[in-house]
Amino acid sequence: MSQHGVLAIMVAGLILAGILAATMSTADSQMLAAASSVSQNILQEFGHMKLSEKHTMLAARLTIMVIAVVGVVLARDPNCSVFGIVSFAWAGFGGAFGAVVLCALFWKRCNWQGALAGMVSGGVMVFVWKYLISPLGGVCGIYELLPAFLVACVAIVVVSLVTPAPAKEIVDEFEGVREMRRTYEIKESGWRSHPLSFALGRRVTK
Repeated sequence: MSQHGVLAIMVAGLILAGILAATMSTADSQMLAAASSVSQNILQEFGHMKLSEKHTMLAARLTIMVIAVVGVVLARDPNCSVFGIVSFAWAGFGGAFGAVVLCALFWKRCNWQGALAGMVSGGVMVFVWKYLISPLGGVCGIYELLPAFLVACVAIVVVSLVTPAPAKEIVDEFEGVREMRRTYEIKESGWRSHPLSFALGRRVTK
């Protein structure tokens, strides 16, 4: 028994169980997502491999096994920090995909060449800044996500402007979605500004 009593043991057990449950929930979701990406997106869609359901399941299971082995190896390193690994991973996500997502949503001139250039340059800059520039110290010691994001933005803009514009169908779809969003925002602002909207709980029309 703990010197702090049974209640302290129960509270500590509940807290630890909650931490373990959250860890397991996140871990299995990420592993299943990675397995699905490899077996469906990479092998079949990108690699154009025709896999049966059995082979798809086998590829997914092998992916989970590889990820588990890599996780065990990383966990055995006493100098390895989980926070550092997660921070570096999020820098990679933000540098490679953050600028691409923003430009795709808010700039109709962005094309696939610019998006590809942004993903490659942002991802590479994360490693360059982390292992080559950040050790210099000083202002260079900032989080690698920021310079990678800026480099990706510049690459997307420059490459998109020097390459052909997106097809008319893509531009029309972009403008259609923007117009739908504007219409929705106008309707929502009109509903919220009506003095009886909160009292009635529904849209009031004149």
